[in-house]
Amino acid sequence: MARNELRPIIKLRSTAGTGYTYVTRKSRRNDPDRLTLRKYDPVAGRHVDFREER
Repeated sequence: MARNELRPIIKLRSTAGTGYTYVTRKSRRNDPDRLTLRKYDPVAGRHVDFREER
């Protein structure tokens, strides 16, 4: 089964400036804008906002 473009792979980059990233998939239908999630940044040692980069 082929992967379609409805759920593309995106990178979430830390807003703390550490350069740490998470890689995940998102639904374009539910989240057409840039995604922002609060996740753990092991370089900063705390939870920070991660923003989708294109």
